[in-house]
Amino acid sequence: MSGPLAGITVLDLTRVLSGPYCTMMLSDMGGRVIKVEHPGKGDDTRHWGPPFVGDQSAYFLSVNRNKESVSLDFKHPQGRDVLERLLGRADVLVENFKPGALDRAGFGWDAVHRRHPRLVYASISGYGQWGPRRDEPGYDAVIQAEGGLMSVTGAGDGPPFRLGVAISDIVAGMFAAQGVTSALFARERTGWGQRVDVGMLDATAALLTYQAGNYFATGQAPARMGNRHPTIAPYETLPTSDGEIVVAVGNDGLWQRFCPAIGRPDLAADARFRTNRDRMAHYDALKPELDRTLSGRTRAEWTARFRAASIPCGGVRDVPEVLADPQLAEREMIVSLSHPTAGPTRVMGTPIKLSGTPASVRTPPPTLGQHTSAVLRELGYDREMIEDLKAAGAI
Repeated sequence: MSGPLAGITVLDLTRVLSGPYCTMMLSDMGGRVIKVEHPGKGDDTRHWGPPFVGDQSAYFLSVNRNKESVSLDFKHPQGRDVLERLLGRADVLVENFKPGALDRAGFGWDAVHRRHPRLVYASISGYGQWGPRRDEPGYDAVIQAEGGLMSVTGAGDGPPFRLGVAISDIVAGMFAAQGVTSALFARERTGWGQRVDVGMLDATAALLTYQAGNYFATGQAPARMGNRHPTIAPYETLPTSDGEIVVAVGNDGLWQRFCPAIGRPDLAADARFRTNRDRMAHYDALKPELDRTLSGRTRAEWTARFRAASIPCGGVRDVPEVLADPQLAEREMIVSLSHPTAGPTRVMGTPIKLSGTPASVRTPPPTLGQHTSAVLRELGYDREMIEDLKAAGAI
């Protein structure tokens, strides 16, 4: 079976994370992704390390599977012709240059749309294609700060923290992939391509959801609360004798089961803690009782008790623990590939499971320019022409 985007060709002019994450999602769904990289250098992340797997950056390997690599300098006059031919074969273009950069090269939205009206043209940038900040570069750490995430992440009496993954980059890539598939669906009805414009700041601000809603409702800026939930208690990390556990007592029915599970039916009977509103109002009295009680047993003991009582819970696991989970193995979330220079390597699988046209991880991330000659031959270039392009520095 082929993926839902089988037959769709994506021209990938992106680098680093937001764009490559988007195009990886499209490639997992069966799209053919041709990654265009500058000759001799390639995607910046090819050089981001250690760690390296053989001669390949672990960072690059993590987001570039299922792609073909063409090394091409499309600012070179002969390289421009190659890119134009690629555009003629493509259904989608994805780029994450600063706004205006591709316009100056002759490949901006307006010019490309005139020449290729069915092409879906996706742009990812720090602040979007218009607005007073459109020309500022977008870097994940900056956007996490500017987008409000850091202000609500960290202990209440400590400094703000960014997330341990580049969430602003990743969510921008996810929204861009959603925009591309939506635009392709619209094209089926209209016959026309359109522009998909995703700004990292927009994407990050969209994650604020209930934090923004709480501000709209109260006019009060949300505070950092560590691992607490701003409106539910207990919904946080609690200490055990050998580590921390997260419990999610999301309603009063769960609370009535939670208290006997920890051997404290007295807490369920205490008027201060009867409802979620009561527990939030008397949180400073509740938290020491929970800490003292849960510290008496191990994480595994509490996890077993809570699961037996159908209390949502989980240990605070490190990355090796997560990746050893048999649930992830069963759902093919860790995939082994054989890379031509790095050898056996593992990548994360796709979390989107489709019953009829499933996604797939088919090929390892490409070496720089691995598919240049093959793709150019498809475009009508013969061996002599390809050698001329190499000699000219266009590929």
